[in-house]
Amino acid sequence: MTDRTTPRFPLADFLGMVTERAQRGSAVARVKVTAEHLNPHGSVHGAVLFAMVDTAMGAATMSVLDENQLCASIDVQVRFCKAAFDGELVATATVMQAGKRVIQLQAEVRDQNEALVGLASGSFAVIGREVGR
Repeated sequence: MTDRTTPRFPLADFLGMVTERAQRGSAVARVKVTAEHLNPHGSVHGAVLFAMVDTAMGAATMSVLDENQLCASIDVQVRFCKAAFDGELVATATVMQAGKRVIQLQAEVRDQNEALVGLASGSFAVIGREVGR
């Protein structure tokens, strides 16, 4: 794993999420669970896991694009496998297929004991940078 972090943004700061690009086509998002991440039942809210996989997928997508390209989520599907209550969660995303206009990805979220907490698949659009401005 490299220590090359991705650009910061307000949601990541709010969640305490750190994102790293591991290598071309993959990225990792980490969150240390705090009380602010929990739902009323005391487990990590599903939106936290969604934000983690969506962010890791975006970082993995950006790692395979040219400098003049951006990306945006088309769809992300998350399957929650196990409740998490504390510790650190790690989302790992991998590009499965990189087309010219759409990137297909898979991700998983694991807890500090390596137990599978969530699985995700997603598609990201490739956007020319001039369109995004």
